[in-house]
Amino acid sequence: MTSVDAASPALIVVRTLLALAVVFVLLATTGWTSIRHRAEPGGPSRETALAAWARDRIDHRPLPGPTTPAQGVAAFFARLGQARAAGLAERHPLVVGNLNGAPVALRYRANRITLGRALTTERNRIHDSRLSAEGRHEARRRLDRFGSLLRPGRQILAFDPTGTGRAAEVLGDLERAGRVSVIVPGVDTNLLTFQKTHGRYRAPVGMAEALYAAERRASPGTRVAVIAWADYTAPVGVGVDAMTGRLAEGGAERLVGLTEALPGDARVALFCHSYGSVLCGVAAPRLPARVTDLAVAGSPGMRVERASDLATPARVWAMRDADDWIEDVPHLELAGVGHGADPVAPEFGARLLSARGAIGHSGYFEPGTESLGNFAAIGVGSYGNLVCARADSACHDGISGAEGR
Repeated sequence: MTSVDAASPALIVVRTLLALAVVFVLLATTGWTSIRHRAEPGGPSRETALAAWARDRIDHRPLPGPTTPAQGVAAFFARLGQARAAGLAERHPLVVGNLNGAPVALRYRANRITLGRALTTERNRIHDSRLSAEGRHEARRRLDRFGSLLRPGRQILAFDPTGTGRAAEVLGDLERAGRVSVIVPGVDTNLLTFQKTHGRYRAPVGMAEALYAAERRASPGTRVAVIAWADYTAPVGVGVDAMTGRLAEGGAERLVGLTEALPGDARVALFCHSYGSVLCGVAAPRLPARVTDLAVAGSPGMRVERASDLATPARVWAMRDADDWIEDVPHLELAGVGHGADPVAPEFGARLLSARGAIGHSGYFEPGTESLGNFAAIGVGSYGNLVCARADSACHDGISGAEGR
């Protein structure tokens, strides 16, 4: 073996890492995403709230800890009764509003209390002379966001204003739903990007609104609920966090907790966009059996080489539109950098769906697109109405009652 041959594997690794770096830099400078400033601190403190919760007692007994399984939390509240449960929500809204296993209606109520307090905090911060101009601008934006989330009829399942913030909103009757869809968004998701006026269907709330409407049209008799789930710390801009699975690990734990805590026995479908698909890939082996479908769009990878490596009984679906720049990202993983194989590659083994009509990396939930129509069909279980990608005419195979189109 020559010295050149011996060096070849190392050279390949170096060249691959350089390619990754170049691609991410190019994407950063050509509009992939923007780096957003973190909001200045303010509002209720998660640490303070958890400390107060830990000190409290009911009948001289400690309250369930934040890591208590959802079933244990549900049993605790079932024994507690409505009046005392409401009292806990009043005293500890930031904890109760984000506690998996707590009654859904109680979480909605608790989060309205936290939102009201956060609104007051931001209103006071705007007039703080010590705040920079940028900080005051961020405070105004947060004030507007909190006011919007407090509008009558909104069902906020999770809310934490700490840092850039986290939130989850429910459309529909979650407690009576037969099918629940969860939208898992990607990079640059926070309280300020949770919903948008311009580019409405490119933000979690707009995505959920579009999917909820499409599902109700697809199957008017099916009781559906859709969750806009931004209840994890997403990567900010292009950097190490976007290229690794560190934040996906933390998000996966929260997503598994959500799916385990959903009320009733509804079937659950996950719709994972961009970095959200990385999170869903990490979560897949731990998802409960009620999660029957896992669909990814614009995915940089799921941190596995094949769909079978996800170790989930859920059906795995994938789509990518022809204009999505994510196609140019190297689909590989080396030393923790990168997210593995391309989910729309035939050898990956996902069921490939059409994304016709979607434009760009964030257009999959636009009304009128085949991508949204396919998501809705999965969400209500109308698999026979799915439109396969041209490269895969067998996306219906093995599904009872589904016939190819």
